Amino acid sequence: MNHFQPLAEDSTQTGGRAVRLLLIEDDARLASLVRDYLAQEFFEVTVQHQGDVAVANFDASLVDIIILDLMLPGMNGLQVCTHLRKTFAGPILMLTAKSSDIDHVMGLELGADDFVTKPIEPPVLLARLRALLRRTHAMQRATDSDVLSFGALQVDLRSHQVLLAGQEIDLTTQEFELLSFLARNAGTVLSRDAIYSNIRGIDYDGLDRTVDVRVSRLRKKLNDDPEQPYRIRTIWGKGYLFVVNAWD
Repeated sequence: MNHFQPLAEDSTQTGGRAVRLLLIEDDARLASLVRDYLAQEFFEVTVQHQGDVAVANFDASLVDIIILDLMLPGMNGLQVCTHLRKTFAGPILMLTAKSSDIDHVMGLELGADDFVTKPIEPPVLLARLRALLRRTHAMQRATDSDVLSFGALQVDLRSHQVLLAGQEIDLTTQEFELLSFLARNAGTVLSRDAIYSNIRGIDYDGLDRTVDVRVSRLRKKLNDDPEQPYRIRTIWGKGYLFVVNAWD
């Protein structure tokens, strides 16, 4: 049975053009199936089969979203993710044949936004891509007046610029999304369930460490104390709290 049948069209377009997707996958047959399937869903897919070649030829201005296999020749997916994150702030979805939490945590630490485990169910893959794109587009539609200020911290929801004590903080799209969600709810304890649903669009199952990893990475970039964080506090048994007066 051929599972690669198109779903109903969804609003994954970018400015009226096809979504430019870079697929980095060494399995030629799988890459071809994914490319053909997504082409029916208004994606323009470019395929690279080697990690080192993908890095050497990468141009962030020509890519909206990336699917990245974990196991690649030339350079593995974690290494590729590290290199791409130097210039690319858009969504990265990793493919893995492993269910190891260690691989997932490492990927998230290096800048991946989501994971899909092989064997791939095409509708699930497509749904994950659309969810990532919808959240990215929602952030880009913020208005000019959407600037959040907390002492030395400024979060511009329109330009995605974050300043701390006058210094610009370089965040990925998903890191910015997490920060803006916490900042918009400053002073309120947010459960992992609420945060997880906001950054991934699906329900938290109580086991996934995505939220904890992202918060840890965000704390590092915002100069929060990793041992005793005071800007984004952990409220044990409840979730996380963005502290309003901790940014002077």
